Parts: sequence; C-alpha cells; structure tokens
Amino acid sequence: MSDHLTILQSSAISLLKELIATPSFSKEEDQTAGIICRFLGERGVVHYRSGNNVWAKNKFYDVNKPTILLNSHHDTVKPNKGYTLDPFSPIEKNGKLFGLGSNDAGGSLVSLIGTFLYYYNKQDLSYNLIIAATAEEEISGTGGIEALLPELGKIDCAIVGEPTQMQMAVAEKGLLVLDCIAHGKAGHAAREEGENALYKAMKDIEWILSYKFPKVSDLLGPVKMSVTVIETDNKQHNVVPAQCKFVIDVRVNELYTHEEIIETVRQHIQSEVKPRSTRLRSSSISLEHPLVKAGISLGSTYYGSPTTSDKALMPFPALKMGPGDSARSHTADEYIYVDEIKNGIDLYIQLLNKVS
Repeated sequence: MSDHLTILQSSAISLLKELIATPSFSKEEDQTAGIICRFLGERGVVHYRSGNNVWAKNKFYDVNKPTILLNSHHDTVKPNKGYTLDPFSPIEKNGKLFGLGSNDAGGSLVSLIGTFLYYYNKQDLSYNLIIAATAEEEISGTGGIEALLPELGKIDCAIVGEPTQMQMAVAEKGLLVLDCIAHGKAGHAAREEGENALYKAMKDIEWILSYKFPKVSDLLGPVKMSVTVIETDNKQHNVVPAQCKFVIDVRVNELYTHEEIIETVRQHIQSEVKPRSTRLRSSSISLEHPLVKAGISLGSTYYGSPTTSDKALMPFPALKMGPGDSARSHTADEYIYVDEIKNGIDLYIQLLNKVS
C-alpha cells in the first residue's frame, strides 16, 4: 500500500471523528459544512459552498470529458433514547469507531472525500470527478442535493455513498407518503349518534394491510404499504370522532409509477387521499453500466435496496455503494469499523481505476 493512500485513509478517519463530535441534524449542518470546507482548503482543494452543501471539482476538470459525481451526506438523524455512549464522542474501541453518523453516512462520506483527494491532482483522467458533501438527506429536504445539482453542470453518473458493505445497490425503492382522512359525523358515544370516522379508517386500513400489488420486481420485490400514523380529531373519550387521519408509507418498486399507486389506493378506500410528496421515485442503474461492470469485476455483488437515498433525486444513472452496514443506521451506539473505511477508500479507487 502506498504512503499516499495510507495518509488519505488516516486523514479520512480523523475527519470522521471531527464530524461525529459536531452535531449536524438535518437543516442544522452549518458547522460540519465548515469543517469539510476547512479540510479541503488545508489540502489545496478549490471548493465551493452553497447553503450547507460543499463541493469541488478535480484540479484538471475538462468540460469535454464525462463527469462522475461522488456524493454523500453530512446530516444525521437525532440520537435515539437507547444510547449508552455519548453520541457526539468519537470513541475508538476494538476496531470500531462509535458515534452518531459514523455509519450513516459519515464513513461513506469521508471515504469518498479520500478517494476524490487521491485523484484530485491527476492530469490523465479519462473523466472528471466532482465531490459533493450534501445536507438534508435524512429528511429528504429540498436544500440538499436537489438544490445543488443545477450548480454542478452536466453529470453523467454518480456514486452515492451509503452503508452497503461495499456491495452495489443497483436499484432502490421509491418512497411515497400518503396522508389520508376518513370523514364521519360527531356524536355522543353513549347514544346511537354520529358516524365513527375511526371505524371507517379501520376498514380502509384493513384493505391496505391485505392488498398486494400484482407486479413484483426481481430486484426490489413487491410494493410495500404500511400505515404508520393514526389520530382522531378529538381527545374526549365520550365523543364519536368526526375525522380520523392516518398516514401510509409506500415503498414503490420500479414497475409502478407513484401516480398508479395513488390511483389504485383511491379506487379501493373511502378515505380522502393526498400525496405528501412524489419526488422520491424508484431508480435503477443498468448492469451493463461501466460503474457496475467495474464493481462486478472486483467481486462486488449487486442487489435492490429497500431504503431510499439521494439517489432517488438524481436524473442520471447512480450506483449506491459505501462502507458500513445499513442495519446499523439509526441504531443506538452506532458504529463503523475503522477497517471498513480504509477498505472503502481502497475499493472506490480500484473501481474508478477500472472505469474507462
């Protein structure tokens, strides 16, 4: 292993420790954006900042060459109540680095930054590289990658850093959130009055629980609907509720559009159905794409991911791939193995070396 690569791996781990120690909840990433700017600046990288998004182009960027975007996020969810360690203390123990955002997606972010630095000064690349450390991924906010893309110029494809154990997520389910309202009529619970909106909602929820969309994807499996929130319009035990609201979380495979899902739900339930957002579409990258073929040649496997990332907001082919394990994301005492970061940088470099 070259001294240059060893230095990059060490500096990436140090950067991750600094990011862990700095709270960066979605929409509150100002300080971590500053840390990333300083890190790049100290290494002579010309970089830019828009809101809480930070990006840079390789030194010998050429508009006539295709461009690969390296992207991951530096925002985190809030720590859950099960933490036994300080979520903002980057504790290294038994080969693990603990801390909020270490696995999702700090390890991927610093590995991609390390990879970008490896190539930054190279003059003979057959493509351009852009690194983008973006905000608001955890809340699918509009101030993250979606806001930044127009500033980056033409992008041909991307590697999106998320914890996949460095396997290739070549497809990803879309996310559709439906706000539903069952309408009834208020009345006294002791008498035969009113129309109970909660009971109406229950009938609709029973259909949601049992209905199976017929088209099943080879990579992403079936469409999955889950009712995740329910509430009535009153808090009094003796009043029949006139309104009952519930939320459906729908994970959509690539065989259905969001509009087809909405229409099917509306046809089968009585409740009013309003889509909260239709931005996060299912996505896939061809197995014949140079990035995927390079990964396969290195022994990486491919799969369809049930979780949604910023890949859903990219209007070009994107491969989701990064160190860490998705099963650790958003868990108490989150961690990533230090060797996962080292190996992540090494494999990203090998992958890009094979892309012509």
